[in-house]
Amino acid sequence: MNTLYLDLHVLQTVPPSCINRDDTGSPKTAIYGGVSRARISSQAWKHAMREMFLDLFAQEQVGVRTKNVVEYIVSELNKAGYEGKADKAAEDALKNVGIKLDKNHKSEVLLFMSQAQAKKIAELIINGEEDKKSYKTAFAAFPSIDIALFGRMVAADPSLNFDAAAQVAHSISTHEVRNEYDYFTAVDDLSQEDTAGAGHLGTVEFNSATLYRYATVNICELEKNLKSDTAQAVAGFIKAFLLSMPTGKQNTFANRTVPDFAYITLRTDQPVNLSGAFEKPIYTRQDGYIEKSVLALRDYALKTYKGFVNTPKEAYCIGRKEEQLGMEISLDELIKVVKESVGAYCKGE
Repeated sequence: MNTLYLDLHVLQTVPPSCINRDDTGSPKTAIYGGVSRARISSQAWKHAMREMFLDLFAQEQVGVRTKNVVEYIVSELNKAGYEGKADKAAEDALKNVGIKLDKNHKSEVLLFMSQAQAKKIAELIINGEEDKKSYKTAFAAFPSIDIALFGRMVAADPSLNFDAAAQVAHSISTHEVRNEYDYFTAVDDLSQEDTAGAGHLGTVEFNSATLYRYATVNICELEKNLKSDTAQAVAGFIKAFLLSMPTGKQNTFANRTVPDFAYITLRTDQPVNLSGAFEKPIYTRQDGYIEKSVLALRDYALKTYKGFVNTPKEAYCIGRKEEQLGMEISLDELIKVVKESVGAYCKGE
């Protein structure tokens, strides 16, 4: 099967916020193009996407990342009416898989596991399966949509790994950013009237930025693991990537925004991250960053297509008309046409 890649390029403005913090509580940053940029880690946004997957997919299509794998399998045994010692049976099954448990009967590391995998292992226990390879095969098959997209690493046994079909880049601002501080106070509602001062004083660090966000999905790799669910998975990935938002300090800043512009392509040669459009930071005085960021993205994309890679097989724009890049379309329309294209690809059409 020929390769097919879905590339998503998003420009999104966030107001004062602290979406993703480092170990000191400061908004994450990165030096790019010689200046400091706002940064949101890929892990933070992937977690937000997985949270949205719970609304987009059926429960059995979404995996869990946990150390409580014994409990997870026990719950499937209980659903099936297993009458033996479920805890002991689940522990023995995991040992057959090659998963090490600590003294608290939890896995030593976080494990990404699908409900289908837990259910299959429970079936093997109920049927009295004694072949250890059967348990390992069950754990290495039947991935959930998020396991197939984001991958799974089991350091103790690489044969249980899943290669990620999707990659999500760290989001960076298209321009220079300097963090700021908010000094705040809280009043004690029950303090005496003659008591001066606040009941609490504090500071919180924040910034605001126009972000460039990028993700890509290897449709061929995804189809190997999901088969008929591939088109649905791609549709969910698009919606979650465009509409999810990490929840860091969200109650403090109410920073939940949607993209200002999205450029989505289907490519048959290779994925192309267009962050180079902003290696020279966007500068502006009173006109904002979006307009210049869109133009920089457009010009860089066209230059890249002319000199290095092929023009995309299909290309779409959401949020504004950019005929040189692709057809203007709504998110709902985009999901529909991409599902059709991916479905045809999976059928070999």
